[in-house]
Amino acid sequence: MTTTDRRAVLRAGAGIVASGVLTSGCATSDATGGAAAQPVAPSATAPASRTPAPAPAPLLRYPAQIPHGPRDRPRVALTFHGDGDPATAHALLDAAEEHGSRVTVFAVGTWLDAHPGLAHRVLDGGHELGNHTLRHLDINTMPEADADAEIRGCAERLKRLTGSIGTWFRPSRAARASPLVERLAHRAGYPHVLSYDVDSLDFTSPGAPAVVRNVMAGIRAGSIVSLHLGYADTVAAFPGLLHELDRRGLRAVTTTELLT
Repeated sequence: MTTTDRRAVLRAGAGIVASGVLTSGCATSDATGGAAAQPVAPSATAPASRTPAPAPAPLLRYPAQIPHGPRDRPRVALTFHGDGDPATAHALLDAAEEHGSRVTVFAVGTWLDAHPGLAHRVLDGGHELGNHTLRHLDINTMPEADADAEIRGCAERLKRLTGSIGTWFRPSRAARASPLVERLAHRAGYPHVLSYDVDSLDFTSPGAPAVVRNVMAGIRAGSIVSLHLGYADTVAAFPGLLHELDRRGLRAVTTTELLT
């Protein structure tokens, strides 16, 4: 990424900071912060994506819940929890593509209702799209019927918009799915639950330098990193994060590319 590109992304982050754009994070420590998202009436279906949406596929060498990929290849997966102002999503996806990187976005169903075109934006940029539940509630604590509705509600939106339920599932407000949620996800069509081994803690708004430090302190070949689209610190940190990955010889790829 050129200096001009980096400055553009940083300016975008600064503008988002000024507008106060934030969204709820996914770790259990912030599960009580802020009001729960409410369902949004589905919008009209956006124009069909030019890129076919792949379906989930079982990977026999991996467990039901996958925390990281192979450690013998210089690749990592940057995974973003999809919610919040679409301006942050566009800024991060643009920056990733200018750098030649690809990411995985776990979309919240109500976010897709409000911004259906973002599903196509993700896929048409060469990235992956996954299921992050319908309303981004604490799914591991929900009764079975409610948890099932959260998984299937987002899957239905993804299917309507892209033709696929999404390549991966990740539980909301938790790094790992409970045994019940794991079973429900499998029943809904997801052979694996995607976890992560590096948490950026960007949802705590620690500042861009801290986001970079948090990621680089734990990342290594095969790592899966948890990030969020709806935070200004993440946008501002992204150029520095990509630079540090380059410096260590690590390449950001889609989760499927990491694991196959």
